[in-house]
Amino acid sequence: MNAALPTERTLIKHVAIAGNIGAGKTTLTEMLAKHFGWEVHYENTENNPYLSDFYMDMKRWSFNLQVFFLSSRYQQVLRILQGNRTVIQDRTIYEDAYIFAPNLADMGLMERRDFENYLTLFQSIVSQVKAPDLLIYLKASIPTLVEHIHMRGRDYEGNISIEYLKRLNERYENWISSYAEGKLLIINVDNLDFSSNKEHASKVLEMVQAELHGLF
Repeated sequence: MNAALPTERTLIKHVAIAGNIGAGKTTLTEMLAKHFGWEVHYENTENNPYLSDFYMDMKRWSFNLQVFFLSSRYQQVLRILQGNRTVIQDRTIYEDAYIFAPNLADMGLMERRDFENYLTLFQSIVSQVKAPDLLIYLKASIPTLVEHIHMRGRDYEGNISIEYLKRLNERYENWISSYAEGKLLIINVDNLDFSSNKEHASKVLEMVQAELHGLF
């Protein structure tokens, strides 16, 4: 008796979107979820009790914010691994530890002892979970990020500086250049408007579909 051929659902459980502030993660997440029929796990910003305070006083609230995000994303990953549906996740558990927390520490906006405490907690958590089956990184230049941030008009993002975005972008590039935890797709969004251009959206969908096919 021949074994049944594996399906996408049995093989692909976790797709994640990574990228700097304003790269278009949520827009792409929603587009892919609708196209492929995936469940969505969003970044928890609406119910985050620290985010607004953080942008007003980064040094005071940086550790609290990062621990909240780490806890939230860890719970998301556990639900994904325990579930039986394909889930697409808006931002990964890795970005806080490799991008945001060390950047805050280097800028003097997080105490070194707090950062070391945070990193120890992160390492304990990731040792217990599996990396995404596919990580999609949205690569964007600073002008693209600034344009997107201004277009969406979130009040708490109004104080984000160009220098802050540059620091984050450098860390993203360094992280992605050495990412080896799983399958990776890099999409340069500087010349793509997949939110309103149907041709661009189709191009992105084709890129993702090709990567998914490679996971069979």
